[in-house]
Parts: sequence; structure tokens; C-alpha cells
Amino acid sequence: MKWLQTIGRRQFEFPCSVEIENTPESLHAHVDIESDFVVEPGDEIQVIDAPQLPAFGDKIFVRRRAVVTHAGVIERIWTRLIGNVELTELYDVSFTERRFL
Repeated sequence: MKWLQTIGRRQFEFPCSVEIENTPESLHAHVDIESDFVVEPGDEIQVIDAPQLPAFGDKIFVRRRAVVTHAGVIERIWTRLIGNVELTELYDVSFTERRFL
């Protein structure tokens, strides 16, 4: 199916900002693309020269460039279909104690 992934794919490069926090309050990484480009299901984003995880207690904010690979129609449909199937697996959650099941 690798050949299907190349049909209709386009790449764009945009400036972006990267924020990574590794503190007792939060562990997160955010990438903000500085463009009005809309990221849709199946699109891939790769940050060029991405920073490494900061030491515990630190926070990093840097400006980089990101390559966005826009998914083709077939890949976008496939991603939405599989995403819905994967989401339904989360519905099988019970908050009751096991001894009563």
C-alpha cells in the first residue's frame, strides 16, 4: 500500500514555533505552524532540527521550520475510516469493580 501513499501527496515548508515543557506540572510538546494552512487527517508534520527533551524542570521555546506532507484523497479517507474504528475501541470501558462483572 506504499504506492497509494504517494498518490496526490504534496509537501510544503512553513515556519513554526515549538514549545516543550518537562516540569512537575506538565509534560507536553506543542508545534504551532505559522501559516493559515489547515492540517487535516492523514497529513504528516516533521519539524526540521527539532529540539531534544529538556532536562526535568525546564521549558524550551524555539522557532524552527516544519515540512508538512499533505495526504492524498485515498489516504485521507483511509485515515478517517481507521480513526473511527480505533475510537470505538475506547467505548469498551467500564468503571465498575471487576468483582461485580
